[in-house]
Amino acid sequence: MSYYSSQDKIFDTIYTQESRFLTSFQRKVLLKNLQADLQPEYRRRIEIMLLADSGKSQTHICEILGCSQEMARYWIAVAQAGLAHKWNERPIGRPKTVNHQYLERLKELVSCSPREYGYGFSCWTAQWLSKHLAKEFGIEISDRHINRLLKQMGLSTKRKSSYQQQTNCLKNAGITICDLQSNSQPSFHLSKRES
Repeated sequence: MSYYSSQDKIFDTIYTQESRFLTSFQRKVLLKNLQADLQPEYRRRIEIMLLADSGKSQTHICEILGCSQEMARYWIAVAQAGLAHKWNERPIGRPKTVNHQYLERLKELVSCSPREYGYGFSCWTAQWLSKHLAKEFGIEISDRHINRLLKQMGLSTKRKSSYQQQTNCLKNAGITICDLQSNSQPSFHLSKRES
């Protein structure tokens, strides 16, 4: 007996068995999506949740589907948490990496005020940079990684002291202010004490 014919028998029992933790809506959605032309990874997620819902153990599910214990455990927990309808919201594979365009945009954002982009605050935080760039590029990275990237570029979201800000503003205006040195030497006049 081939893998698929034995699997078909197992899924025949899924259709007839009573649900353990999926709602009838979730179960219908999963069964309907199982019939669609899906990537194998998405299909496996659905199969794991349906098999677990029908009472199969994690070990048995791994034997049937040839998946890892970690994968089975994760999707069983998703189903038990009542989130089975979100089976396709978690992307498959390695996360997208940051590219040159992303880094250039990050550099551009840090040099501008968030107010220019409709935010109600005046200074960027790594968290808000991450959120804003996720909207633009669809690449979600942590605020810690944003800070790491900024540091590599010699940038930061930390506020400069007011003296540094004033100096930078004046430098940007074409004026440089430095400590002024006097050209004249101080003179000391020592007089003899008259005795």
